[in-house]
Amino acid sequence: MPTELPPIPNKRYFTIGEASKLCDLKPHVMRYWEQEFDQIEPVKRNNRRYYQQQDLLLIRQIRGLLYDQGLTIQGARQWLKGDNGSDDQSQYKQLLRQSITELEDILKGMKQIS
Repeated sequence: MPTELPPIPNKRYFTIGEASKLCDLKPHVMRYWEQEFDQIEPVKRNNRRYYQQQDLLLIRQIRGLLYDQGLTIQGARQWLKGDNGSDDQSQYKQLLRQSITELEDILKGMKQIS
């Protein structure tokens, strides 16, 4: 089952420590993902990173693709490209994979109950 993440507070900038707690990731993972995903672009001032809400939403989406749906980094990159509307077939395949994963989780839960 996907991890329940805390709501993102309504503020403009988040430090890497705040962002890592809100996304349930270690700071070094977030720094690594910045190198792997061009879309993650925190504001850098005085050698510090400041994330905005849209950065956190994107990081949470990537986290879900990698951890909950089991995609590789390359697969998540492709999915994000398809998410921009450039590849309807990719989106359809991702929707099917997500549905299968959710159904498998439901089945596991039902087996645990009985």
